[in-house]
Amino acid sequence: MFARSGITRPVNDEERLQKMLDAASLCITAWDGDRLVGVARSLTDFAYCCYLSDLAVDVDYQKDGVGRQLLEQTRESIGAECSLILLSAPEAMGYYPKVGFEQAENAFVMKRER
Repeated sequence: MFARSGITRPVNDEERLQKMLDAASLCITAWDGDRLVGVARSLTDFAYCCYLSDLAVDVDYQKDGVGRQLLEQTRESIGAECSLILLSAPEAMGYYPKVGFEQAENAFVMKRER
């Protein structure tokens, strides 16, 4: 799924990918029949904050509202008291304001080494 979405994830490292999925607090998927077309993977305490670590939609289904639906279902799952936070890929910076996100100026990151 990640390989068909355009976002960079370690798709050739099955063990690492499995660890990513296993550690997710919330994973919402979108399907077209038996074809996985989208995923929203988050880490959350369900009380105060939720980090949306992956929002990936198959390129054949982008601009069809799949991402918006995944975000809506994520918001429903975490509740109104929980902030939804993410780091955007540079090419997706224009998308997130369209679906209700505000750009933060007070974020910091220590990037992964590999």
